[in-house]
Amino acid sequence: MTALFALATSLLWGLADFGGGLLTRRTPALTVVVVSQTIAVAVLGVIVVATGGWSEAGPQLWFAVAAGLVGPVALICFYKALALGPMGVVSPLGTVGVAVPVGVGLLLGERPGLVQVVGIAVAVLGVVLAGGPQLRGAPVQRQTILLTLVAAFGFGTVFALIAEASSTVNGLFLALFVQRLVEVPTGGLALYASVRRGRAALPDDGFPWRSLPALAFVGLADVAANGTYVVAAQRGPVTVAAVLASLYPVVTALAARGFLRERLRTVQAAGAGLALVGTVLLAAG
Repeated sequence: MTALFALATSLLWGLADFGGGLLTRRTPALTVVVVSQTIAVAVLGVIVVATGGWSEAGPQLWFAVAAGLVGPVALICFYKALALGPMGVVSPLGTVGVAVPVGVGLLLGERPGLVQVVGIAVAVLGVVLAGGPQLRGAPVQRQTILLTLVAAFGFGTVFALIAEASSTVNGLFLALFVQRLVEVPTGGLALYASVRRGRAALPDDGFPWRSLPALAFVGLADVAANGTYVVAAQRGPVTVAAVLASLYPVVTALAARGFLRERLRTVQAAGAGLALVGTVLLAAG
């Protein structure tokens, strides 16, 4: 079951990233983040009220608050890195954050078997290659590398924090609600600061009302991915759940191939194949 929920996480995150990438072609990235997460907060709020999730409130919610503070910082650093440097470097490098939840699992006493260790190595290599790493070209700015690493370890930290934020289904809804409740104003402040620096918050034709369904999908898919990851981490080894959940760049690349007819480079196709092999090894182990 761990493998199933973790793979569902990678599918949802991959599709959310694909949708977010399409939306940011017309709408500023920070606006996409704030609007999509605001929709997610509204839906989660209704779920929490309907399920009586407030009864699960406790000290563990501070993990959700921390995840809500770290998440937007990581996302902003990631978008900034994408703006400064080649995506072929930033995208695969951004997956190294999986080291955080894997490290937490090891510290908690998890010891993957030999087959799983091999599966982890193969899957991580596959994800890096699926991002289409840029092996030649102009030197990458040191600032780009630094921002990407901050983003990567920020995402990994959110993985680890949200897994500790709840132990029941109703508690999970509440934790995800609190996380997004913190993320939205944090992202809003970043958007306000961006506007103050003279950058546009909306497209030239105004608020993207026609994109609301897509924005809702991005926000809700992201929330659902967090939820399935928590279930995966609670039902099995965090080391396995984290690596399988980090396969989302493969999903994004395949979605671009299927919907936009983007051709996969040879290195990307090889990476997708290795990621699949690593998945099988992890599930078998």
